[in-house]
Amino acid sequence: MGEPKRELKPVGKENREYLDPTSSDRGGVGGFVESALRKFKNVAQIALMTPLYVLGCGIAGVAGAPAVMFFRWMMEVSSSWSPWGQAFAIGFASAGAFFTFGFSLLFVLPIVNFLLMAKLKPWRGAYYSLEAIRWFIHNGITYAARYTILEFVTPSPLSIQFYRWMGMKIGRGTALNTTWISDPSLIEIGKKVTIGGSVCLIGHYGQGGFLVLAPVKIGDGATIGLRATIMGGAVIGDNAKVLAHSVVLPKTIIGDGETWGGVPAVKIEK
Repeated sequence: MGEPKRELKPVGKENREYLDPTSSDRGGVGGFVESALRKFKNVAQIALMTPLYVLGCGIAGVAGAPAVMFFRWMMEVSSSWSPWGQAFAIGFASAGAFFTFGFSLLFVLPIVNFLLMAKLKPWRGAYYSLEAIRWFIHNGITYAARYTILEFVTPSPLSIQFYRWMGMKIGRGTALNTTWISDPSLIEIGKKVTIGGSVCLIGHYGQGGFLVLAPVKIGDGATIGLRATIMGGAVIGDNAKVLAHSVVLPKTIIGDGETWGGVPAVKIEK
């Protein structure tokens, strides 16, 4: 007979107000900022984004200063070289400046994350909230490294150390072969874990109109296959296996030694 049809009821006025509030329960400056953000969304977003971009320019300036100094030094050294020698020096200095800038970012960004107290905690609420701003800043800082230098140092101890400085817990002997990581301060990885290439680790998700920040925990000895996706609230047990391209949805619990995902391809005899 099939399943009975379920009637879809419209969202009530009270629930709509809770999903999209126009005021804040906070007091003081925090409450004023949150209320303004919710009442005047577009204007408030522009007002908040402006100082964030200024901050980003400041971070780039601090991390870029050693790169600029290196470039200028190379130009001075090569000033008396032949045209071909100077062309080589310019190319070498440009590449060297890029990597100097990138390596500097790996140190500067975690310091900024610490100073701004952008470490995340489990939370569930409306998108227009102070917690959501913290979440935005934390991930913005993470992505600044991801889209510049991390692809060039992954997998290596440098990338692992960067994520540790960003609040991610990573056990000894773990191989981290991905930069597709959001919310590092909500992610805990055990010892001797293998994280395959382009695995997506996300400590948040959207549900029913809410933003949910939920920790991800991966146990000792687990293996996460190529391009698998692990979402917020997932718990993966010791020595468990998540097969390549699999998706572990929010709040999923995979027991010790279990295998998650589709059946792997097998050879078919003709």
